[in-house]
Amino acid sequence: MPFIEESDLLELHKDIDKAQIINERLLDQIKYKNKELRRSRIQRNILATVTALFLIGALAIASWTVGFTSRPIPKTHDMVNFSIDSLEVVKQRMDNLRQQNEELSLVKEFYLARQFLEKDIIYSVQIKAFVDKNMNLASESLSNTLFVKANPFYAYSLGNFETLEEAQKFRRELVSMGFSDAFVASYQDGKRLKIEDSQ
Repeated sequence: MPFIEESDLLELHKDIDKAQIINERLLDQIKYKNKELRRSRIQRNILATVTALFLIGALAIASWTVGFTSRPIPKTHDMVNFSIDSLEVVKQRMDNLRQQNEELSLVKEFYLARQFLEKDIIYSVQIKAFVDKNMNLASESLSNTLFVKANPFYAYSLGNFETLEEAQKFRRELVSMGFSDAFVASYQDGKRLKIEDSQ
């Protein structure tokens, strides 16, 4: 068995003690750093949570404010009593409004056409005359039609044109479709002035 001197053994114990002290200091430093890391991580999480809550709250308030200010305040006579979840009632209301809009458009077109007819001389292509007023020929899609009483007949004309050339061009198209008796006439205030030359 090998032999160690007492002085060497003492030195060896001192080195071991120093190494233990250094190890304990290093362990203390590691524990301290771990505590600091945990504390900073907790602070970061708290700050991130507070910031997220603040942003969500700000967005909620902003959207509520925008939604509140963009909604017109309904008048009491315009309010309709129905439940919010009743989509059928909303659909029916939209259909009614669409139908009213179409009716108003037709009325507007009628008055605009009437003002146009009463104001100036217009040209129209007469395609038929009847002894009796035959309204069955009137179509809802033909908005530019004239029914004029030219004793003893009722004249049925298509188109309201500002110029004679436009009316003559339309007459040629009708003739090519089979209306060989069609002719252009001028009108003012809903009365026929004269039959124009066919070209």
